[in-house]
Amino acid sequence: MNNVTASALDEMSRIDIRTVDPDTLVDIRDVEVDHELPKEARILNFIEKIKNPYCFKHGKVIVKVGFADTEDTFENRFESYLRSI
Repeated sequence: MNNVTASALDEMSRIDIRTVDPDTLVDIRDVEVDHELPKEARILNFIEKIKNPYCFKHGKVIVKVGFADTEDTFENRFESYLRSI
């Protein structure tokens, strides 16, 4: 899957977790990425193994991920959220 295109990723991001067959999803607990690879190769390695970086499972739980075009990190946003509640 070294030929991951923007349109393929866009299509992956549009998967509907209400209708996806859980048996077609990869369990993220089974994914091992080679941390010796350079960053871009690690990303491709992860996508190759997870099949869809936007939708996978953790045990029996289906996980849908979205990404924002921002410099802010998940950790910063989560910390901000926790401070607001």
